[in-house]
Amino acid sequence: MNHPAPKPQWLSRAGIRRSGIYWLPNAITTCALFAGFYAIVQAMNLRFELAAAGVFAAMVFDALDGRVARLTRTQSEFGAEYDSLSDMVSFGAAPALVIYEWSLKGMGRLGWFAAFVYCACAALRLARFNTNIDVVDKRYFQGLPSPAAAGLVAGLVWAMEAYDVARADVPWLAWALTLFAGFTMVSSIRFYSGKDINLRKSVSFGVVVMIALAVVALVQVADNLPEVLFSLFAIYAASGYAMWAWERLRKKPTAPPPPSSGSDM
Repeated sequence: MNHPAPKPQWLSRAGIRRSGIYWLPNAITTCALFAGFYAIVQAMNLRFELAAAGVFAAMVFDALDGRVARLTRTQSEFGAEYDSLSDMVSFGAAPALVIYEWSLKGMGRLGWFAAFVYCACAALRLARFNTNIDVVDKRYFQGLPSPAAAGLVAGLVWAMEAYDVARADVPWLAWALTLFAGFTMVSSIRFYSGKDINLRKSVSFGVVVMIALAVVALVQVADNLPEVLFSLFAIYAASGYAMWAWERLRKKPTAPPPPSSGSDM
């Protein structure tokens, strides 16, 4: 009787470990990737409001995939890597191309330089986040998160389009904001992450009232959504620098008391 030949070492479990892929969180990540791709296509078609909306849609899906994976206990290394690659497209390449096509294109080399700096900084930010994920304080991000940077850039485009501001009138604003967002991503400035908020913890009645008022306020400003989104991300981008300045002021050494002017008796 012929016995089957032993499997080669490279096919053994020690060589390749076959594992399945959790479909639900990765399907949500695919939606985020599609939204980023949609933003790129709409920017190439000069439909900038839809392009900016695509970036914000990618942010919603990006916020969902990790939470769904944790709730359903379907985290995986594959999902983490796939999410990072999706983020690079949606929050790195897409915002850079949107802002370039919108206003930076007419600036020549300065325009594509700013767009590339943003794109490169997004890649560096994601790489640093992936390598430092187990050693940093979970309460804070090191540098501006790439979704927030994308919201800042896309929010500017959407808000200016909503007010019918001519793209040729604000190239330097777009240029400065793009570089600011890019360099802030790779800075060491800390930004509050909100990861220490426990949604399962009971809260007081006043907090519930504040949440209800916040929902009502959002409904009231729905007609001004582009301006509201841009303002929120601008405030968040400035919050890290405000926190940095406050910490420096608190650590400022006190001046020694002046020497006594009285003469010795």
